[in-house]
Amino acid sequence: MKNYIIHHDWKIVEEGFVPEHNRISESIFSIGNGKMGQRANFEEKYSGDTLNGTYVAGIYYPDKTRVGWWKNGYPEYFAKIINSTNWIGIGVTINGEELDLAKAKVLSFKRELDMQHGLLTRCFVAELQNGNQVEVCSHRFVSIAATEIGAIRYTVKALNFDGELKVTPYLDGDVENEDSNYDEKFWVEVARAVGGPEGYLTVETLKTGFQLSTGMWFQLLKNGNKVETDITNGEREKYIEASQSVSVEKGDEIVVEKFSSTVSSLDYEKELLPEKAKEAVDLAVEAGFDALFESHKNRWLQKWATSDIKIEGDVAAQQGIRFNIFQLNQTYSGEDERLNIGPKGFTGEKYGGVTYWDTEAYCLPFYLSTAPQKVARNLLVYRRKHLEKAIENAEKLGFKNGAALYPMVTINGEECHNEWEITFEEVHRNGAIAYAIFDYINYTGDKEYLAPMGFEVLLGISRFWSQRVNWSADKEKYVMLGVTGPNEYENNVNNNFHTSYLAVWTLKYTLEAIDYLKKEFPFLFEELVKKWKFNELNETARWKDIIDKMYFVRDEKRGIFLQQDGFLDKDLTPVAELPAEDLPINQNWSWDRILRAPYIKQADTLQSLYLFQENFTTEELKRHFDFYEPLTVHESSLSPCVHSILAAKIGYQDKAYEMYLRTSRLDLDDYNNDTEDGLHITSMGGTWMSFVMAFGGMRVVNNKLTFNPFLPESWKSYGFRIDFGGAHLEVNMKHGEFFIINHSSVVVEATVWGTEHKIAGNSTLEIKK
Repeated sequence: MKNYIIHHDWKIVEEGFVPEHNRISESIFSIGNGKMGQRANFEEKYSGDTLNGTYVAGIYYPDKTRVGWWKNGYPEYFAKIINSTNWIGIGVTINGEELDLAKAKVLSFKRELDMQHGLLTRCFVAELQNGNQVEVCSHRFVSIAATEIGAIRYTVKALNFDGELKVTPYLDGDVENEDSNYDEKFWVEVARAVGGPEGYLTVETLKTGFQLSTGMWFQLLKNGNKVETDITNGEREKYIEASQSVSVEKGDEIVVEKFSSTVSSLDYEKELLPEKAKEAVDLAVEAGFDALFESHKNRWLQKWATSDIKIEGDVAAQQGIRFNIFQLNQTYSGEDERLNIGPKGFTGEKYGGVTYWDTEAYCLPFYLSTAPQKVARNLLVYRRKHLEKAIENAEKLGFKNGAALYPMVTINGEECHNEWEITFEEVHRNGAIAYAIFDYINYTGDKEYLAPMGFEVLLGISRFWSQRVNWSADKEKYVMLGVTGPNEYENNVNNNFHTSYLAVWTLKYTLEAIDYLKKEFPFLFEELVKKWKFNELNETARWKDIIDKMYFVRDEKRGIFLQQDGFLDKDLTPVAELPAEDLPINQNWSWDRILRAPYIKQADTLQSLYLFQENFTTEELKRHFDFYEPLTVHESSLSPCVHSILAAKIGYQDKAYEMYLRTSRLDLDDYNNDTEDGLHITSMGGTWMSFVMAFGGMRVVNNKLTFNPFLPESWKSYGFRIDFGGAHLEVNMKHGEFFIINHSSVVVEATVWGTEHKIAGNSTLEIKK
């Protein structure tokens, strides 16, 4: 765990330059706008340890799978959102020496991310080897108002010297991915052009043929006046630059304003890309840095108006939740149904930047509550558009009759994950996608989503579960063999509770969907029966038999469901008794030792209890939590949030706060020593859940809001906002008092601490406990 980020309500602040922290900070200070994103790399040259990263949503490369032993069903490739043209580059040379913080003496350094307005600032004073001292301040943003534009204002002040300062803004498409399986570069040049202060570079991905055009324009100001000296251009394959020199005296201040555009063949015809890149740059230049930033800032303020969470009395917790919300809002906008949420967003290469089940399980609730309804709906539509591919994925593994197995990892619907114990066995992902349909409908009331898109997905998944189970003559039950649950420290197990429970629930929910369609859309249902060759009588009879006879492993003595067969054969020594040097076990133990141990990477059985907590008594939840949480190492970023919510539910308020702080500051404090790879974007959705559902005690049961709030002892108050049923609600908690302010004309029903209330339009409900 690191602790070098300074606590602040609205800002992420780093003071002092520690090279060992640089990759971590590059992740933490990343910026994006839903269409593209940028790690917090330096504009000027940095020859030290760095992970350069510029990412464009939806543009990927199918990196050929590299395994020692090929298995039937293995995907041919691992899809990767790839490092793209570096648009931020500004080389700086002072009296013949290049500015490089890896070689210069850093006298002061401060990096700051203003989350309220979406602005990254970096200021430092450095002494070069030639003795020249400079003060540099960089201001950078990726516009969420004009999503093709990035802008930089880069200021250099001569502190102790006279002489020549040269700046070289450039575009560099000769980039690579560190995680390339075969150390190859993924881009080839299509075209380049540079002249005076502007230039354009068009590149294309190998194999997939995506094209990307990046444009730039810059101007140089000296003490506020435009510099008119000659500009020298340079170019080589996949690279263009423009250099301008200016004489300076001690105290002079030079400002570089650089505007860049990024457009892709996802949005325009390839032959139009250079033209569109130029149009975007021209609009940016016409507007200017200040006006562009004003529009960008105002759009951020609009986002915060509907998604902010306020905490009074705990700056660390406040900074943590706002950081998570900021990253979620700049990763996914919901405006393009072709896009989804990568586990690292635009902040790093790990996990390929492609879609996992994390989206449905951890991110959907945030967008349901804080964004227009179409945003969450588009996450569901994304999966419906991939249904045919999911059926193909299942067919590759031997399933028939329209059974659908959604991929563990994907960008286009095809499976591209190549660890067999996950690719073939972590099938609970299907259940997460089915649950997301329910979650969306339960929250929004948009039951018509079932007709037909939701039903079609549920049908494919239910057909999969129907074929995935085995009938055990010995047990006279249906069993689920050879699976891996969310706890990836257990592979190829039988009768994983979470997987089996989700399978049974999905079958039940699909039966409900059928009843709804037959009643409300009978003609459409008849068409769907024909389209999908649905033998309702035979197929549903088997589903009902599975529902009635599914096998779940129980420990009757403890009164709990077991994670899987044989779990009690393990040495159940709690995590608290392990030597500190053994943790994290995934970095210190062999895989063999981990597989034989009882330690749980993330919520597994408890994942089901969180999703379906209304199906269990508080005492049942407590028994399960008391058994499993002491065995959980929380070495998945997705784990603390679920435990926080369940801890709050059963009255363990201190544990709920502990787990919340861990999830909210997971990346800021580098809990798992992996922030340098990129941020855990999808678990940030879980952080939002842990706040609203743990401290706010919020659930939606039968399309109605319920709250069971509490206030951590160290806090004075908290407040959050949600959209629900056409109303915008502000929820506040103080010691002994709970408020719901209805900022709309819509009447809202809510249950608070077990008592039902109606909140009239434009009114405040105040409850004292």
